[in-house]
Formats: sequence, structure tokens, C-alpha cells
Amino acid sequence: MVHLQEPTSEPQQPALVGFVVSKAVGGAVQRNQVKRRLRHLMRERLSAVGAGARIVVRALPAARGASTAELAADLDRALNSAQRRRR
Repeated sequence: MVHLQEPTSEPQQPALVGFVVSKAVGGAVQRNQVKRRLRHLMRERLSAVGAGARIVVRALPAARGASTAELAADLDRALNSAQRRRR
């Protein structure tokens, strides 16, 4: 799930991304692995989001067992949905 907030008043600011990975995803090791994978995937997509955006990515429990390709597809779908809602 991705939440996208309106850009800040200063568009020169970089996009800010936060991650929410609860204990429902797994133990600390699994949560950190999911968070690292999402951070890497999000880094590749920041240019498409635009400067000044604020994004919160919430990992669901299924993220623990998902492949990187599945996480990437889910993240793309969630970002597209969040951008459509913002417009």
C-alpha cells in the first residue's frame, strides 16, 4: 500500500519516502530484509514521483515471501494508483 501526499511548497526539496513494516511481516530480520528491498526498489522510482513528494510505503505480510520482481510489480501498481488518486 502506498500513500502519496501533495508536493511540498518548495519543489526543490527531494522526495521523502517512509516505510512501515509491522511485526505481522515477520521477525526483525525479515522486516529489515523487506525494508531494504523496498528501499532499493523505491530508489529506482524516485525520478518518476517528482521532487517534493512525500510517500509512505506500507509492507503487507505477504511481502516477506514475495520475490523482488513481485515486490517491484506491486510497488509500481501502488504508485500508479496513488498518483491517479492524487490527480
